[in-house]
Amino acid sequence: MYVGYSDNVNIKTYRKQEKVMAKTTTIQTRVDPKTKENAQMILKKLNISMSEAISMYLSQIAVHRGIPFEIKIPNEVTAKTLKDAENENDLHKVDSVDELFHELDS
Repeated sequence: MYVGYSDNVNIKTYRKQEKVMAKTTTIQTRVDPKTKENAQMILKKLNISMSEAISMYLSQIAVHRGIPFEIKIPNEVTAKTLKDAENENDLHKVDSVDELFHELDS
């Protein structure tokens, strides 16, 4: 599959990239186990494999010519909240994802 760029892409470029896209490569990365587990739960609900999700992400980087979402340095309040969460201070805990969604919907 080729995710194209909407500017003037000629057929030679398309065919050349199509040949390259047919090959695969392996990417190894270190990820926090909890982050991976949370992502896998969401991807399972979407019926998307981790490999497919990463391929979509990389395709979007190519299409957007950069990270496909905004990245900011957090303000003081957000930075403190993130630090508190890392240290597990003042966290609201639930026993399941279903319970969390039930609380959010209430």
